[in-house]
Amino acid sequence: MPDDVIERVLALADGPVEQVRHRLSDVDAAPLARCALDELLFRAALIDAPERPVTVQIDLGGGGRCLGFAVTMGPEGDEVRSGRADDPDVHFRQDLAEFLAGLFGPPGLRADATREVSLVEAPLPEAAGGRPDHGRHEAARRAAHRLLKASSPDERDLDSLAVRFGSDKWCSHWYTPRYRRHFAEYREQRVRLLEIGVGGFHDPHSGGESLRMWKHYFRRGLVYGLDLYDKSGVEQPRIRTVRGDQSDGAFLDSLAAGIGPLDIVVDDGSHLSEHVIASFRALFPHVRPGGLYVVEDLQTSYWTGWNGDNTDPGAPGTAIRYLKDLVDGLHHQDRPDGPDGKAPAAETAGLERQIAAVHFYHNIVFIEKSVNADQPAPSWLPRETDPREWTRSLPA
Repeated sequence: MPDDVIERVLALADGPVEQVRHRLSDVDAAPLARCALDELLFRAALIDAPERPVTVQIDLGGGGRCLGFAVTMGPEGDEVRSGRADDPDVHFRQDLAEFLAGLFGPPGLRADATREVSLVEAPLPEAAGGRPDHGRHEAARRAAHRLLKASSPDERDLDSLAVRFGSDKWCSHWYTPRYRRHFAEYREQRVRLLEIGVGGFHDPHSGGESLRMWKHYFRRGLVYGLDLYDKSGVEQPRIRTVRGDQSDGAFLDSLAAGIGPLDIVVDDGSHLSEHVIASFRALFPHVRPGGLYVVEDLQTSYWTGWNGDNTDPGAPGTAIRYLKDLVDGLHHQDRPDGPDGKAPAAETAGLERQIAAVHFYHNIVFIEKSVNADQPAPSWLPRETDPREWTRSLPA
C-alpha cells in the first residue's frame, strides 16, 4: 500500500465520525477502504484463527456507496479480493466513515453504531442424515469474534505484544516495562517512530519483529525501520524500511527531513559507541518537542570488543560518557561557565536547553526533548561557600 494512501487514511480518520463522513464525500474511497481492511486483518492475526477456512463478506458503505470485499480467513492466513463472496459464512457490514474512525480515529469514539455481524446459516447437507455442520458454524463463530475484537481498541500490553511478535525487547532484554512507562502517553497519538536496526542480518524477509510490535501498539502511527541491509521483505501497511548506515550523519539528516518530524527514535542498531553518538547528533534535531529518543544496549560501552572501555566508565568516546554529559547539561543553569572544566562538554554543547529529562535504566536510556529553561537556584544563595559556614553567620 503506497505511503500516501496510508497517510491520507490516518489524516482523514482523525476526528469525529461525522467529520470523517464529510471528508469522504468527495474522494475515491476504494483505496482507503482497502487500506483499512488490511489493518483490520493485521490486528485480527493476533487472535486465534479458525481451524478451517471461513469466507467473510465485508461491506463498507455510506453516502449511497457500498464497497464489497470477499475475505477468506483460515489457519494459513487471510486472503482478500474486491467483490462478492459466493457462499459466505459471515457477513460484516459497517458505515465506512465509522469503520475508519474506529480503526484510526482518536480514542473515545463510538465505533459500533452501524456495525452488523451475522453468521449465515448453512443449508443442511444431504449426506450424513442431514446433520448440521457444527465445525463450519464454530469456525464462522471464531472468525466473527476475530473481526469484532480487531475492529475495537486493543489494550494488550507491550509484554504480550513482544511475545506475540517475537521481539527481543522482552525476555532477551527486559525493556518492555520501561517502554510501557514512557510510551503510554503516546499510544493513541499519530506518532512517527523510527527504529534503527530491523534484525535478521542479510535476509530481506527476516527481522521486523519490533516494528510489528510498534505498529500494533501505536494503532494510529507510522513505523519506519532503518537497517544496513535491505529489509523490504518485512514491509507492510504502516511499516516502511530504509537501507542505510546509521553512522552516516548526512544520510540520517536527509532521511529524517523526508519522513519527519519524528516523535520517537529507538536506537537498536550496531551498539557501537561512535555509531550511537553519530546517530543521536543527526537525528535528535528532527525529534519533535515533546518527543523521545531511546538508546538500547548501553552495556557495550563497557565492552572493549565493541569500542567500549572496561576500566574507565567515563572514558571519552563511549556512548555512556556522552549520555552522562547530557545529564550535566540538564543543570546548565546552575553550572559555572569558564575554563575550569565545569562548562558543559563540547560534545553535547547546544543541547542544554533542548533536553528536559534523561531516564537511565539497566542498559537503556530515554531522553525527553523539551525546552529546559527552569530557573536556577536563587542568586542570593552562595555557590562557593560551605553551607555550614554560611548558616553560622545568619542572625539568630
